[in-house]
Amino acid sequence: MGEEWEMKGWLYLLRFNRFGLQYSRKRYFILEDSCLRSFKSISGSETEEPLRSAIIDSCVRVIDNGRESHRMKLFFIFTLVNTSNHNDMLKLGATSSEDAARWIRALQDAVLNSVNSLKSCSKRKWQPFSLSVSKRMKNKRCVDLASVASDHVNAMTSDVIAPSPWKIFGCQNGLRLFKESRDRDSKRKHWGDHPAIMAVGVVDGASEDVFHTLMSLGTSRTEWDFCFYQGSVIEHLDGHTDIIYIQLYNHWLPWEMKRRDLLLRRYWRREEDGTYVILYHSVIHRKCPPQNGYVRAYLKSGGYVISPTKQGKECVIKNMLSVDWRFWKSYIRKTSSRSITICMLGRVAALREFFTAKSGNSSHECVSRELTIDTGMPVSDEAIMTELSMNRVPYKDEDEPARQISGASSLFEMDDAADEFFDVPEPIDDEPLETEWCSNKSPELCYVVEYQPKLSSSANFVKKLHDLAVQKKGYQELREISWDESVSSCYGTTLPKDSTFNMPCSWAAADASSFLIRDDSYLQDHRKIKAKGTLMEMVAADWLRSDKREDHLAGRYGGIVQRYAAQGGPEFFLIINIQVPGSATYSLALYYMLKTPLEETPLLERFVNDDDAFRNSRFKLIPYISKGSWIVKQSVGKKACLIGQVLEINYFRGKNYLELDVDIGSSTVARGVVGLVLGYLNNLVIEMAFLIQGNTEDELPEFLLGTCRLNHLDASKSVPADSISSSS
Repeated sequence: MGEEWEMKGWLYLLRFNRFGLQYSRKRYFILEDSCLRSFKSISGSETEEPLRSAIIDSCVRVIDNGRESHRMKLFFIFTLVNTSNHNDMLKLGATSSEDAARWIRALQDAVLNSVNSLKSCSKRKWQPFSLSVSKRMKNKRCVDLASVASDHVNAMTSDVIAPSPWKIFGCQNGLRLFKESRDRDSKRKHWGDHPAIMAVGVVDGASEDVFHTLMSLGTSRTEWDFCFYQGSVIEHLDGHTDIIYIQLYNHWLPWEMKRRDLLLRRYWRREEDGTYVILYHSVIHRKCPPQNGYVRAYLKSGGYVISPTKQGKECVIKNMLSVDWRFWKSYIRKTSSRSITICMLGRVAALREFFTAKSGNSSHECVSRELTIDTGMPVSDEAIMTELSMNRVPYKDEDEPARQISGASSLFEMDDAADEFFDVPEPIDDEPLETEWCSNKSPELCYVVEYQPKLSSSANFVKKLHDLAVQKKGYQELREISWDESVSSCYGTTLPKDSTFNMPCSWAAADASSFLIRDDSYLQDHRKIKAKGTLMEMVAADWLRSDKREDHLAGRYGGIVQRYAAQGGPEFFLIINIQVPGSATYSLALYYMLKTPLEETPLLERFVNDDDAFRNSRFKLIPYISKGSWIVKQSVGKKACLIGQVLEINYFRGKNYLELDVDIGSSTVARGVVGLVLGYLNNLVIEMAFLIQGNTEDELPEFLLGTCRLNHLDASKSVPADSISSSS
């Protein structure tokens, strides 16, 4: 056993009364090894019994719920859920995103530390969060909120070896300017019609303060954002995602150019190293049609990456934009679009001067009141676009109090929000006149009439999900017919293999040497090395859709796993079934086969035969978007993740297999990422590597279980699961 430790600080306990109304109570919490206790005061924590207590063990999962407003106060919410009884949960809030992140990390560490202890979920009876704890632990180490994460979190480095997609082309106002390089095509023109451009600068301020400043849509934004006129939140989707509307000034635009506005889907998250990511892309929303006097620009992708430096006193800001400004004259489109985008990126320099003028002091207090606008709460008559923000769909806790009281579900369901908004179609070559853009048309009508894509796009995917698209005649339709004829109604054959990487909607094994794993000396020097191969061979994949979650595919009759089991061979299968709830539930199942005896790999054998708590503490994914837009690459990242700590995984053990059913909808953070990925799915090449984390010397160096490369997946080519069941 290691040294005992303690963490303490003020949090808000969020609960519902018997009338279904939410209320909050400020409490002083102490996390002492595996026990979380709450008190009314700091002094009472030394002499009194705790008001509430919780055993933090392998049964507990910590969920990051993002931002939420309650009684004019902004909270960063996280929930503790007892996986053995979902009625048992604690919803806690911190007033600072950094405090919330530290508590989440500390609680997750407590869960991991309990995996090998006697408090394993499988070895103890369910204990409610109201359990009274009277014993005090001694010989403990006190951990202050201000420094808890530094001992646990490495720098947010990449676990994938990949070339940089950016090339510098200039420097302006102290900012380095980059353009996104094209994929291995030297004959392409130097600049595209709507190039992706990034500005990089250093701001003398904490990353949390910069994050709050960028998220604010209030009056303080006009102190640094010379493009911004006014803005508001149209709708909240969850604690990490919302729809915002922004109107821009025209004094910085070319002469006689009309004012522009933007309707954006905004997603944010905080990385473990304190980096904040804010991502935007344009959408259409029924509650915010085109406004008179404005031309709606189209933000293909954009956002901020705010990385702390110098012990958090400064931060590096990357601001990326790819914008179609909707010019109607083709001869001014290319040059003006690029120059306007570069001018808009100059806001990073203005933000830098804004923080310098404040001498590095926190701007959080300046925008804290305005953040209530972002969460849809009324502030005053100065609230912007009142007629739009009043149509906000209520937050789930406000809208469905009965469900929270019953504890039927502690997680956000993967509600399909596309009935409220959907992606803006990619611009076509023959654009309408500036004064005629979407005039006298509803957003839905504008979407159907103008959408004539030459290639698959984000809008194409969402339209197919909702049967709104009219397919273009030609090669695409013929390709779909040939696909339908070639599909075999058997689990393990619904997604074809193509090692040449040329066939759309296919799979292949990815290059293992692109991924970094822990070396045998990792415990001493944290060194990682290139993987040299994989232990298991990827042999099949499924791409399914259904009106419900499809669990335990490996146990179904007629599939590849059951065929091998019937033959009585020594082969062992690992099946990773990634479930994406939405208007339809999509299942991406990856089948890996081990030809050698399981006993020859002790760590894998333990993973297969041990309990779910051990599996959740060790199963790791390394994601990589090798081809795709910047916004998707940034949302997914290239860092290894213990997915069992952030997502719900159901395990199914069979005679010759272990299946992992990963529920993407069990996390609001993951749901936001998947929402972006699905919008661009047809244009992506996705690579993944799976492994079991090595924590001890005898478990190092690590090894990859398997890799996969998914080439331009298409939701329309997914196979209905019921069609397989009926024919198997």
